[in-house]
Amino acid sequence: MTLSQMFRNIWPYVRPYKWLVIATLFLTFIGSLIAQVNAWILRYAIDGINDTVESGGTLSEGLKVILLVTVVLITKEVLTFCIQFGQKYYGEKLRIYTSRNLSQEVIEKILTYRMAFFSMNNNRPGKLQSRIDRGVDSLTQLMHNFFIDILPLFANAIVAVVIMLKANVYIGLVALLVLPIYYFINRQQAARLKGVRQKVKKLREDKSQGILSILNSMLIIKSFNRQDIETKKQMDLQVDLTQTQINTRKLRFIFEGSKGFVEQIGVAIIIALTSYFILKGEMTIGSIMFFTLLFNNVSAPVRQLHRVYDQMNDALIYSESFFDIINAEPTEKETSGAFKPNVIKGHFSIRNLDFTYQGNHIKTLDNVNMDIYPDQVTAFIGLSGAGKSTLINLLDKFYQPDEGTILLDGHSLEEYNTDYLRDNIGLVLQKNHIFDGSIEDNIRYGMPEAKHEEIVEAAKQAYIHDQIMQLPEQYAGPALNLSGGQQQKIAIARLFLKNPPIVFLDEPTSSLDAISTEQIKLSMDAIKKGRTVIIISHSISQIIDADCIHLIESGRVIQSGTHEDLYRKSQAYKELFDAMARSLNIKKISQSIDQS
Repeated sequence: MTLSQMFRNIWPYVRPYKWLVIATLFLTFIGSLIAQVNAWILRYAIDGINDTVESGGTLSEGLKVILLVTVVLITKEVLTFCIQFGQKYYGEKLRIYTSRNLSQEVIEKILTYRMAFFSMNNNRPGKLQSRIDRGVDSLTQLMHNFFIDILPLFANAIVAVVIMLKANVYIGLVALLVLPIYYFINRQQAARLKGVRQKVKKLREDKSQGILSILNSMLIIKSFNRQDIETKKQMDLQVDLTQTQINTRKLRFIFEGSKGFVEQIGVAIIIALTSYFILKGEMTIGSIMFFTLLFNNVSAPVRQLHRVYDQMNDALIYSESFFDIINAEPTEKETSGAFKPNVIKGHFSIRNLDFTYQGNHIKTLDNVNMDIYPDQVTAFIGLSGAGKSTLINLLDKFYQPDEGTILLDGHSLEEYNTDYLRDNIGLVLQKNHIFDGSIEDNIRYGMPEAKHEEIVEAAKQAYIHDQIMQLPEQYAGPALNLSGGQQQKIAIARLFLKNPPIVFLDEPTSSLDAISTEQIKLSMDAIKKGRTVIIISHSISQIIDADCIHLIESGRVIQSGTHEDLYRKSQAYKELFDAMARSLNIKKISQSIDQS
């Protein structure tokens, strides 16, 4: 991303506050004029005192000069204070408003993207968070520094150069000749550090992702005693990052020393030239201070050029990945049609369906064909990785198929309004997300406008109400403090509260104990009536009563039918079902039941 592209991208977020920009620019212009007062007044003070001494003037005459200089300098400082306050206040206000808009915009954008966007390696949670945080920080910090530090300095430099040229062309040219040398050194510094900065960016993202991975995997790490392995991974990243940062600082110190040397050469030349003109009688003694201070106003912003380059490079590097998120390709965005039928019956027709996850080379689903009928329970079974959950994700429009069509009640799924479609689908996953909040709020997520009585009824249907009532804060208690099985029941309660015509159940009772599983099965049996229900389960009790079972293997539907038909006709289904039964030790269970 070029500098002009970056400013074009950020301008829409600044434009609503252009009056802040105008006010800041006006104050900057006034401040740049006032900043030159020191040079003028100090020359006047030196020349005035010198003239008084040489002419044998009285102390009172000298005190008049001192009084005038003091009043002017104090007045100048008061005005500077007011102007700098306005610059900082308006600049900071602009930064805060722009930061808010950028942060809100990126959240609104990512909520519209397809799930495929988040499954890409560069968009994993840790890296995505780093790209967003650093993008917003670098862009807004650049704006803040530009209006508060950089712009005033450069305005001061321009005014100082103009004054120097008008006062003496030769001395003014010295200041001008120093500028391209500074510029060349800064360009070299920026070029040498650009690649290093990109490496630092990647290492920081990897570090953030690594820390997030450790936090999410803490139980597994400790159970396997792999703390030393995770420590070494992070240490390797830290060492690489540290060495890269040290190299960056070393290069910066070399270039900073070079710029300081050039500046001092400029000061020496200006003092020599000014002294020469004083000796010729063309200037007064105060001119040395006058031109030295003006040159300092010229060189000060040039000394800060490395900051400009640093901040701009950071902004360019991080803003590119940040705006990649905001300006993602249309293919990354969820498509939404306009079709909203009065009633969704729930008849899915899947024809010649192919799907491959981005970055994979092997098809996850390959030429899938099936019909899923309303008022029936349809089960998907197969080994892990067969494509069962992927098929549900496609039916919920989380992903788009590569080939083939999905019809719902005779209309392409793409024709349906996505929000309307998902309002009519209930989804319970093997591991459901619980939000940071109360138990009641987590259940209400299924229907935001639900009353407390409706939430209680849904909790009763999910067999979690009695456990909630035993808690100190009951429904106001924090949901994250619940056990895994209790959290799963909360997710199921959301489904009962939503009460949709289509239900997808992906291992809904996998984290529940046997009694809870039986309770939920009874509730599920009730909610299945009059709905289209698709269930994925490795539990015999969940699939044996299904109206239609589809056996999926390596992304293909190899057999379909009822349990009885498949058990008689399909060797693959028989082997899978028998394996399920053996895993439960059915024979011994039956003996125990018979003996009782």
